[in-house]
Amino acid sequence: MHGAGIIKDVKKIVLSGIEREYYVVCFIVGNMISDIPVDGCEKIGIRNVISKTEAQKVLAFFRTYDVGNDINWNKRQRENIEKLKSGDIYRVAGVLKELMCREKRKGLSTSERKTLGSARQIILSELIMSEIASETDIELILNECASDAAEATAKS
Repeated sequence: MHGAGIIKDVKKIVLSGIEREYYVVCFIVGNMISDIPVDGCEKIGIRNVISKTEAQKVLAFFRTYDVGNDINWNKRQRENIEKLKSGDIYRVAGVLKELMCREKRKGLSTSERKTLGSARQIILSELIMSEIASETDIELILNECASDAAEATAKS
């Protein structure tokens, strides 16, 4: 759950006498580099970055996503982790907006802050790589939308 990255190289590594190919991936947010087994990419959700058109759809979804009512903290956290692990950019965007709004209204637990950080990293990196806007502009858009939604839910 590190977000989007760029494959910089492919290398072979021998572990326990077995040679496997690995992608050397440089993640956009956090400047982390990781080796990922080529034959396990689908299983862990590695996919192509979304297009600019798809990124616009994700931002439109984020703007219009209705923040739900509170549910039990444990259940909400389990569901959020499941959504992050799904790799579905829309589900991750929903988690991001829910947690950003909740943070503005009530604050977050330590665990939820970590989940918020992961969701933000995934969305930011994906939108940055789609070249829809700069990181600063994307952050601004996300923060404005979440603030507006937090105010609207506080009034209702």
